[in-house]
Amino acid sequence: MSLTGTRTFVGFGFGAIQSGLFLYESFRSGAFGRLVVAEVLPDVVNAIRQADRHFTVNIAHTDRIEQARIGPIEIENPAEAADRERLIEAIAQAHELATAIPSVKYYVSNGPGSLDRVLAAGLRRKAARQGPPAVIYTAENNNHAAEILQEQVLAHIPAAERDSVLAKVRFLNTVIGKMSGIKTDPAEIAALQLARVVPGSDRAFLVETFNRILISKITFEAGAFERGITVFEEKNNLLPFEEAKLYGHNATHALAAYLGARLGVQYIADLVTAPGAMAFLRQAFIQESGAALVQKYNGMDPLFTPAGYQAYADDLLARMTNPLLQDSVERVGRDPQRKLGWNDRLIGTIRLALGQGIEPARFAFGAAAALGELDPALLEPNAPLGAVLEPLWEPAVPNPAEQAQVIQLITAARLRLRQWLEAGSPNLA
Repeated sequence: MSLTGTRTFVGFGFGAIQSGLFLYESFRSGAFGRLVVAEVLPDVVNAIRQADRHFTVNIAHTDRIEQARIGPIEIENPAEAADRERLIEAIAQAHELATAIPSVKYYVSNGPGSLDRVLAAGLRRKAARQGPPAVIYTAENNNHAAEILQEQVLAHIPAAERDSVLAKVRFLNTVIGKMSGIKTDPAEIAALQLARVVPGSDRAFLVETFNRILISKITFEAGAFERGITVFEEKNNLLPFEEAKLYGHNATHALAAYLGARLGVQYIADLVTAPGAMAFLRQAFIQESGAALVQKYNGMDPLFTPAGYQAYADDLLARMTNPLLQDSVERVGRDPQRKLGWNDRLIGTIRLALGQGIEPARFAFGAAAALGELDPALLEPNAPLGAVLEPLWEPAVPNPAEQAQVIQLITAARLRLRQWLEAGSPNLA
């Protein structure tokens, strides 16, 4: 397959989601003639250029892994002046763009190669030339990534030009339930027979086949814009689906990782053989997260019904434990400080459930296990959890009464966790 379309796609960040979702779907759509990606790691840029500007991504199905070779792509390092100029020109010509970097905090950095500055320069050029209208998919797993990026980009655009720029672009939030990762362990790569990103690379992209991605409703006038990546699904109100992703998918995935860490297993898929683990996760997913979300958003979409959410949970649990993904407990459970944030997956789910009158005992159990990963001493009976959790929550300025209620719930869950561990980790269900 080759690039035969007339559209231009531009991506920021060359990780598993950019390569295995945005570039892959752009490539196979047949709508794009140019695929351009910005990457700040010089060795990655050089490796792609030396590999005839092609790369390979591994796609995990339930019964096999297939490889897709994608290219040619144009890969540019925004820290280099010549690369940056080509990138700005590509933005001016682009129809669809995607940011897929580790966090929204990396939208801004020092120097002229900062993502927000490069985007601003390209969009100003687009508006000045009356270039094609474009959308920017933000894939940073933040419910307000699009609004954050738009504000930071507009800060670099003179006030007199902002309306003309905003007439040409829409910043879109996304709900990306596609599981993915970068494999670097040679033994894992060999065991799964993965193709490396390029020959000789120490990395391999591995993504699941799932591609039902939800995006914000595009608000250009009718007929003014058509997506080349047609598989994405627009939603008038994305927030409920973002909450289902964060407080359902992400929260249960994190819960699985911290249970797995306590059980001493290597992969999320190993939990299938741990007595009661999958039943415990399913109960948390459906009876705590699901019950709260169905109650909060009842009737607005088939997802937010008991049957719809149960199907959602069962599908995700099966996908999370796909052994061909080799999703490690260490990867899913990394950065427990962030996952214990006031609005993040564990504490956020606990707060959601409490707000709907549901006791989230299992997610509290997971939060206690996450604290044990942060510092094993926190599992001791008299360790003050508030001294650790309150500084993590301080930026959100939580309500003191709600904060105390959450700490009390996790403290009680810590006792149950200790009893479970001391009993030899019996059947969780």
